[in-house]
Amino acid sequence: MKDLKNKHAFVTGAASGIGLGLAKAFAKAGMNVSLVDLRQKALDEVLPWFSEHGYKAQGIALDVTDREGYVTAADKAEAGLGPIHVLVNNAGVEVPMVPLWQSTYDDVDFITTVNIKGAINGIITIVPRMLKNGEPAHVVTTSSQSGLSVVPGATLYNLTKAAVAAMMETLASDLQGTNVGASVFAPGPVQGNLSKTSYEVRPASLPNQAEVKPREVAPPPPPKPGEEPPKMPDFSKATIPAEDAGDIVVRGIQRGDLYIFTHPEFKSGIQAKFESMARAYPTDQTPDPEREDIFKNYFTFLTSNPIYKTQEQR
Repeated sequence: MKDLKNKHAFVTGAASGIGLGLAKAFAKAGMNVSLVDLRQKALDEVLPWFSEHGYKAQGIALDVTDREGYVTAADKAEAGLGPIHVLVNNAGVEVPMVPLWQSTYDDVDFITTVNIKGAINGIITIVPRMLKNGEPAHVVTTSSQSGLSVVPGATLYNLTKAAVAAMMETLASDLQGTNVGASVFAPGPVQGNLSKTSYEVRPASLPNQAEVKPREVAPPPPPKPGEEPPKMPDFSKATIPAEDAGDIVVRGIQRGDLYIFTHPEFKSGIQAKFESMARAYPTDQTPDPEREDIFKNYFTFLTSNPIYKTQEQR
């Protein structure tokens, strides 16, 4: 989907953080934007920026876990800005970062309902409209590098982000040959306020029972005699601005990327993961000829997926 001008982007979780950065990037690319968020007050605070810069945008309050509400929101979006061409399932939350056995069932229900079911609701609601419209369209769901290479102690966050990554790979496969493309957006650290907004949108029926604490960083080793003590790095420099992340997504949509990444520093870790998986296949066994023939000629979809060949070198 190369031409974005005057097309309509529907972005969830758009009132702050990555979502707002995406919305601004789409507007700068010439798109009309529906900013969708649970927090009406937050929408009201950010919408003036778009009008001040001459961009066409509207705010829509939506709880992405509300399926009937999603249909109403999509209808409202299309009534205001026309058919939806880009859907970004960006709304997401986090929960206390603890080993899984220390998590509460309320944490489980909260994060899986928003991060997984919320994205599913968007696809089931809007993709049929895109297909019916017939114009070039694209779906992006925000995952995370933590969904590809897991962070210890963050099981619930990792698993929801891994789930949506698999969902988008499958969606891209199923949409082959249609007017709709699909990408998984797996950023590294981006400037935002996920911890704060997670508190704000958490329902009273699923109370938080622990504070979300920043991940502790091991202090540097003590200096040797006569040496200056080492300085702790400025960890804010590991993040990128949300609008920069938005620009990366815009280019990814225009290229038709299957994967949209932000931080090249994560590449070696992803390579290490897949090399580890490759090492798990035995070297002292060769494929069984009969099984190999069955997979090759009848069940190729079980052993390989051509969708992975569609990702070009950036």
